[in-house]
Amino acid sequence: MPRRAKSVREGRAVVGAGIGGSAVAHFLQQHFGPRVQIDVYEKGTVGGRLATISVNKQHYESGAASFHSLSLHMQDFVKLLGLRHRREVVGRSAIFGGEHFVLEETDWYLLNLFRLWWHYGISFLRLQMWVEEVMEKFMSYGQSAAMPAFAGAMSLAGAQGSLWSVEGGNKLVCSGLLKLTKANVIHATVTSVTLHSTEGKALYQVAYENEVGNSSDFYDIVVIATPMHLDNSSSNLTFAGFHPPIDDVQGSFQPTVVSLVHGYLNSSYFGFPDPKLFPFANILTTDFPSFFCTLDNICPVNISASFRRKQPQEAAVWRVQSPKPLFRTQLKTLFRSYYSVQTAEWQAHPLYGSGPTLPRFALHDQLFYLNALEWAASSVEVMAVAAKNVALLAYNRWYQDLDKIDQKDLMHKVKTEL
Repeated sequence: MPRRAKSVREGRAVVGAGIGGSAVAHFLQQHFGPRVQIDVYEKGTVGGRLATISVNKQHYESGAASFHSLSLHMQDFVKLLGLRHRREVVGRSAIFGGEHFVLEETDWYLLNLFRLWWHYGISFLRLQMWVEEVMEKFMSYGQSAAMPAFAGAMSLAGAQGSLWSVEGGNKLVCSGLLKLTKANVIHATVTSVTLHSTEGKALYQVAYENEVGNSSDFYDIVVIATPMHLDNSSSNLTFAGFHPPIDDVQGSFQPTVVSLVHGYLNSSYFGFPDPKLFPFANILTTDFPSFFCTLDNICPVNISASFRRKQPQEAAVWRVQSPKPLFRTQLKTLFRSYYSVQTAEWQAHPLYGSGPTLPRFALHDQLFYLNALEWAASSVEVMAVAAKNVALLAYNRWYQDLDKIDQKDLMHKVKTEL
């Protein structure tokens, strides 16, 4: 089917309907007013890395499962949308070293602190104080600690307490923000962004394809809110008409496989021949074994007042996070038997290191790459902070209020402006 071009009009386009895209649509409308038309392109499902999987007619988180209490943007979104925090179902945690548990949580807080001190020494307390200091300054949450200091601090914050999630599923934040914004969600794959100029102002032609065919539309502000790193085979987005050209984002993402297994845990593998005596709901690992990272006895996204966590000898839904898909032999290692296995593979976060610098946040005048900030630290709150920055930057550039851009005294205003 031939490509058709629509009429030129003032509008904003957002590519991606994850938390970053949904939040930036909300913030753009907040700044530009309710009359602004915002088109949000999404090739998959709304929510992005906030996603669920259905098991036995219940839905479970398969993406970002929880947020830190200091994720202030997320807290604000939940209040704004009238959503609720999911009721917490307490479960004990442990760290597994491949042959035995190297650290086990108890029901007594002071005893847990003593065990941490005994195992890791005074450095643990120093690390905890440092992480809390970083959290107070930035307020975020992330993944693996095998990364530079800032991203590592975001990750370690996720291992501390005060985590929460949304009743009904975390992805409700994304769909709720888009509904509140009255954004026009277009289910299509964006293939290119082409720069045009009219009377000295940049105009962008966004081309896309869906089951109907190929089409395009014109916008004066475009936000790319999806990863576009070089090795992302699912992203075929190209840029045309830019001088100098817009380069590909160098670097790679950490692939993560989430397996939701409905079955009976093989507690013998963890040193508990009698499954009734297995006390843990959450298991983290050291470098060994290397075939899985975490194992959690998870709760559905909707928790009734009468809900109780399954006992260790009962069939439960376990969430296994691993760097690669699990082989059948590995599943048999972790489970005595199972009824079903459902998997979700996604690009969790950038591979951090001492490599290239951060990608450009502003690709061109009123063309932004929101996920550039993810290369500093990857978390839901980081994406929300980036979304707020994009909206502020676009608004100030649009009205030529340049004094509010790159302010010399910005640091003491950060918490109020973000």
